[in-house]
Amino acid sequence: MQKDHLFTRRRMLLAGAAAAGAAGTAGAILAAGGEETAGTAAPAGGPQARQALKPSAFRLQPLTGYGPPRAAPRKLKVRKEPILQVSGRGRRMVLTFDDGPNPAYTPHILDTLAKYDVRAMFFVCGECVVDNRELLVRMADEGHVVGNHTWTHPLLTTMNRKEIRSEMERTSDVIEDTYGDRPQWFRAPYGAWNRAAFQLGAELGMEPMAWTVDTTDWEVPGTDTIIDRVEGGAAPGVVVLSHDAGGDRSQTVRAIREWLPYLIDSGYHLTVPSRRPT
Repeated sequence: MQKDHLFTRRRMLLAGAAAAGAAGTAGAILAAGGEETAGTAAPAGGPQARQALKPSAFRLQPLTGYGPPRAAPRKLKVRKEPILQVSGRGRRMVLTFDDGPNPAYTPHILDTLAKYDVRAMFFVCGECVVDNRELLVRMADEGHVVGNHTWTHPLLTTMNRKEIRSEMERTSDVIEDTYGDRPQWFRAPYGAWNRAAFQLGAELGMEPMAWTVDTTDWEVPGTDTIIDRVEGGAAPGVVVLSHDAGGDRSQTVRAIREWLPYLIDSGYHLTVPSRRPT
């Protein structure tokens, strides 16, 4: 009798997961080089690239020693340019945050998003996830999309294929080990893409996501300037780039408390993209 109960419960859980997965495929994205086109993202300005860290004994150890083996990622077509915009009816925009998670800034951004019931994309660095797993779990639990932003935030165009794969794959592994799912999106640090990054991202089951509006908050230009850049760049399909780590992000935290309700009051629907089936 107990076995029948467990079997029935397991079937219900699997059915729920399948329904959620089907719902996630609704919607579309504007992809450069695909059926729908968009412009090319130029490398972003920013602080000097950090060199990839040498693997330590700790980093080489598996993060979890148990559980089922990882499933092979779904094969995707290799794009030549990153995705820049989202498509769809209405005034839809996507908010993205890079370089975290960071315990000093990420929780405040998550609090503001929760206050207005808005979902966003967080492109995380693996080395930051290791010390802040609870923030990654919170992101996922609150409906945000977690993307891969490499392990140490290096300039990929200066690295060989093996080094790039290590940066990307280790980050996908730590994301999966933390909350159970591998990321479906990837963003190259500094917006510096090359053929290897596109190829390896596709092999690892990730679509490349760039941005349309850069707040340049990494320059710490002032809260008012960040607000003006978001509000001035707002338009249907826009992808906004901000940062929740990598430096002093207190201006970003203050700015989002101002521009987020402004966008909502202006009729924008802040959403996250669904990856198009291939």
